[in-house]
Order: sequence, then C-alpha cells, then structure tokens
Amino acid sequence: MSKADRDNRHDGEISHKHGNTLIRALRKIYGQGFAAGYPETEKLSEVLLQLNETSLSQLRRDHETGHLEHKIAKASK
Repeated sequence: MSKADRDNRHDGEISHKHGNTLIRALRKIYGQGFAAGYPETEKLSEVLLQLNETSLSQLRRDHETGHLEHKIAKASK
C-alpha cells in the first residue's frame, strides 16, 4: 500500500471515529496553532481535508499509535 493510500485510509478512519470532535478540543491537545484559520467551533470532519501538513501529521501519528481516542476523551472533559 502506498503512503498516499495509507494516509487516505487513516484520514477516513479519523473522520469516521472523531469527526464530531470540535477544533477547540484538538487545540487543547496540539496547541492553538492546530487547524489555524478555522473557528474553534468547527468539527474535525468539516476541516480535515483542508488541514495543513503539521496538523494532519499530528492527528495521523496519534491515530496510528492508538492514542488519539484517549487524548480526545481527556481534552473533552
């Protein structure tokens, strides 16, 4: 599987599992620069395809290592 195919698969999984997560919660995890230019009230599914490489690579890394769900749950409290 090519890197692009793998990344697209992960992006689809991320959107399916965490698409309703608000950018506000993700900024608690990754910092205020995450999804720069988008309101904190936007959902991840609405901006995922437009994220810059830095924000996207952070999400992919945590998704691949199985940490994303836990981090989101903690940030959403």
